[in-house]
Amino acid sequence: MRSGGDHAVRPGDIAIGVIIGRTSEFFDFFVFAIASVVVFPRLVFPFVDALTGTLYSFAIFALAFIARPIGSTVFMALDRAHGRGVKLTVALLLLGTSTVCIAFLPGYGQIGAASIVILAILRIGQGVALGGTWDGLASLLSLSAPEGKRGWYAMVPQMGAPLGLMVASGLFAYLVSQLSADDFFSWGWRYPFFVAFALNVVALFARLRIVDTDEFRRLFASRDLQPTPVISTVRAQGRAIVIGAFAPLASFALFHMVTVYPLSWVFLVSGHETAEFLMIEVAAAFVGLGTIVLSGWIADRIGRRRLLAWCAVAIALFSGLAPVLLDQVGTGDVVFMVVGFALLGLSFGQCSGAVASSFSNEYRYTGSALTSDLAWMFGAGFAPFAALYLSSTYGIAMAGLYLLSGAVCTLIALALNRRLADS
Repeated sequence: MRSGGDHAVRPGDIAIGVIIGRTSEFFDFFVFAIASVVVFPRLVFPFVDALTGTLYSFAIFALAFIARPIGSTVFMALDRAHGRGVKLTVALLLLGTSTVCIAFLPGYGQIGAASIVILAILRIGQGVALGGTWDGLASLLSLSAPEGKRGWYAMVPQMGAPLGLMVASGLFAYLVSQLSADDFFSWGWRYPFFVAFALNVVALFARLRIVDTDEFRRLFASRDLQPTPVISTVRAQGRAIVIGAFAPLASFALFHMVTVYPLSWVFLVSGHETAEFLMIEVAAAFVGLGTIVLSGWIADRIGRRRLLAWCAVAIALFSGLAPVLLDQVGTGDVVFMVVGFALLGLSFGQCSGAVASSFSNEYRYTGSALTSDLAWMFGAGFAPFAALYLSSTYGIAMAGLYLLSGAVCTLIALALNRRLADS
């Protein structure tokens, strides 16, 4: 990268940093999610049945999403005081430390209830850190996109989700299939958390190489992508933040309905082997990656708002069929995963573009971070717990009803928010 002006910065440079950063974050996310199903109920909650232990694990899983807005508030202040490079360094070190400490977690049989407390604290640490990993590159990528290519560049950050899932699921599938049960629960499950720490280090240097350069600092400044105080941002853009948080709700609810929840359902109820279903997730995530790319092409032709609306309708229709498919071991649950990920890719692929377009440039950096935090909290944070509790208590059809509620919220938010109109 040259030391000249903004012309030295290409959208491709930004895209590489975005993909590396998002893949690392989502790998962390899915490693904890998978462990919440196959490890923590036995390690941390052995005093209750498997279903209750999984629900307890999902409750701890949700703590990170509650903590994310707190992290954004704290780290935005750090950003204003010391710059984006310092903020990213501290946030990713906190994320990596919290993650690697989970790898050393003693079980309930060793330290009793302290194991639960430690896991909850480390999960909150991950959430606070994730609130600070917002680097503005996704917004910068959208603003730097060539005319007529906004949708294409908006989908780039979302590719990190299926990539992170494929690596996390594949790694757990390998460990589960190659190790004895005793070895896996003794030390094997800890290995992915060490890998997550290593990926965080790589992502830190890759992102610092981009954001902490003169070219990018000038480019962020020229696009008004600077941190603003959270309180003033909420006062000025509160309506856009709230509505923007609900606009991608269908996509975010579906996100966990096809990634975390089905793993818990088949693990507890159906006859699938864990490693087998994890590999089904890998294959389905590959389909989702393809439809994320496709979403960019479609959005540039029909518009992001229209695509999100049509996807919400499709997700609403899918919510009625999903419980029937998931409850059938074999062909049914495979179809559920493939169709679910295909819809997820089309809708999730344009979520970041929709969020970013809701704000004026002055508040885009902080507003996008807060909106993303709230969307994840309301749309995804409680989804695994709610879906598993409802389906185990009232029948699997209730999981479809939960998904339907997310689709309805998205359609209402899109109707209310005219600022999501295509630009």
